Amino acid sequence: MNPPSRVNVLGVGVHALNLPLAVEVMGEAIKKRSKGYICVTGVHGVSEAQSDPAFRAILNGAFLNTPDGMPMVWIGRWSGFRNMKRVYGPDLLIEVCRASETAGWRHFFYGGAPGTAESLASTLQARFPRLQVVGTHTPPFRPLTPDEMRDLQAIISAARPDIIWVGLSTPKQERFMAETLSQFDVPIMVGIGAAFDLVSGKVRQSPRWIQRSGFEWLYRLIQEPRRLWKRYLKNNPLFVCRLFLQLTRLRHYCLD
Repeated sequence: MNPPSRVNVLGVGVHALNLPLAVEVMGEAIKKRSKGYICVTGVHGVSEAQSDPAFRAILNGAFLNTPDGMPMVWIGRWSGFRNMKRVYGPDLLIEVCRASETAGWRHFFYGGAPGTAESLASTLQARFPRLQVVGTHTPPFRPLTPDEMRDLQAIISAARPDIIWVGLSTPKQERFMAETLSQFDVPIMVGIGAAFDLVSGKVRQSPRWIQRSGFEWLYRLIQEPRRLWKRYLKNNPLFVCRLFLQLTRLRHYCLD
């Protein structure tokens, strides 16, 4: 299968995907044991990449960089990719787990607050009884020590997962995947951040009509104002201004 085309969003290459295609591409990679990490990218990730060239390079080096937010989808459609649709982290997790009941893919969950990965695993196994969850791990809120990394490598090697789902938030999870993929015996790592909390039920998801409208950021801001106000009230206006410059060709953004 040829890799999907990419849409240039402020110098970040977002793949022109929809949810079924993303699951299919992941399945092909697992079948071939091709190694790669997957970033689920919206306005926040693209905005972080504007002031951090190293992070932008991580996003552009991803096996897949999925359109997590509706602005990514709108830009893709304006660029001619009519079949491009949102590939939202929680939806990607659910659909991959659904396919796993038949395909037999093995899952490992890494991240979240204490107890969250275990709760997520239990929620998914209750929904998909044939789902194979081979491990969970809650890391400390700091970089792993060399001993901790060796222990984690041993755990993953023994578990033999096909996919490691990483829930550390952006940009921490993307950096972790880029740095550690080669050290783990696994073909695919996927950074899904808040999906750990959303799918486990720890945080309430917005209704579908809000997700489709592009105003999910406002719903989340109302839920968690202290944590998210700076991200949304600063990044969103800057994103719109930068996008205007790109679309009017007043500024050129290169894909690294």
